[in-house]
Amino acid sequence: MKFLKYLIFLILILIIGFSIYIAVQPNTFEITKSKTINAPAKVIFETLKDSTKWGEWSKWHSENISQSTFSENPLSIHQKITTNDLPTSNIQWEFKPNGNGATDVNWTLRAENVSFGTKVKAFLKGGFDTVMGLNNDDSLDQLNDAVIKSMNVYTIEINGVTDYGGGFYMYKTTASTASNIRNEMAKQYADILNYMNSNTIPMSGMPFTIYLQMDRSNGEVIMSNAIPVNNEVTVAEDSTILCGFMERTSALKVTLKGNYTNLQEAWNAAYKHLADNQLEPSEMSPFEIYVNDPGDLPNPANWITEIFIPIKTEETEQIL
Repeated sequence: MKFLKYLIFLILILIIGFSIYIAVQPNTFEITKSKTINAPAKVIFETLKDSTKWGEWSKWHSENISQSTFSENPLSIHQKITTNDLPTSNIQWEFKPNGNGATDVNWTLRAENVSFGTKVKAFLKGGFDTVMGLNNDDSLDQLNDAVIKSMNVYTIEINGVTDYGGGFYMYKTTASTASNIRNEMAKQYADILNYMNSNTIPMSGMPFTIYLQMDRSNGEVIMSNAIPVNNEVTVAEDSTILCGFMERTSALKVTLKGNYTNLQEAWNAAYKHLADNQLEPSEMSPFEIYVNDPGDLPNPANWITEIFIPIKTEETEQIL
């Protein structure tokens, strides 16, 4: 009996000692976690701004966020958060583009007035970093998945046969393979724009590409990259930048909304529609128009490309 009393007394002493130890631990803590996400900072920023989708990646849903302050550039977000474990705390997001098209994301949690129960949990699990940090790692991984998923969204719409008005354009022609076509296009358009700026020639529409030859099996093409202009432009005989004219035509139109990497699928859908509906391409080269500027839209899910395949009609048959 005496032993039991000593045992109870000893347990009480341990409990009191443990409680005192926990009570004197700091009521504040700070945790920082980092992850590199293969996406532009602005895309990550926009994902975080959409509080309706917080449940897809965060352990703290949007209703726990009492206030968010977004920077103008957008490279940082400051949030106030309230949970059962953390009655008063702040989250700071920092986004640092690393020059490779990816972004280093830093997530910092600063908590104050930490409850006794939360401190006990941290003691038993090896510290606040373990209690909160592991959850944070999970959230950053899920944020990465959510951002990548948002960038991979695309749609292909068969708009049907339409009338394309044609007109004058400045262009430069080159050959390319599937592996370097985007780099070639960038160089081509840079040369055309430099020529137009040097000669004060305004553009009258969005850039487009005319495919003079297209091998759909391996992606090899001969293409003219072009920018519309209002009137015919006379160029020097030795100029690599030329002025062309596109006739008015009927064409099958297909619209891709999404990354240019999905263009092959869109072209395949276009040619399938031609075959399924007994539509025959005309002698005119097919072309694609880049409706918006990727420089203004960092998320490729928002890029819009219109594909036009000129088709034979009774009118074109009579001309031929």
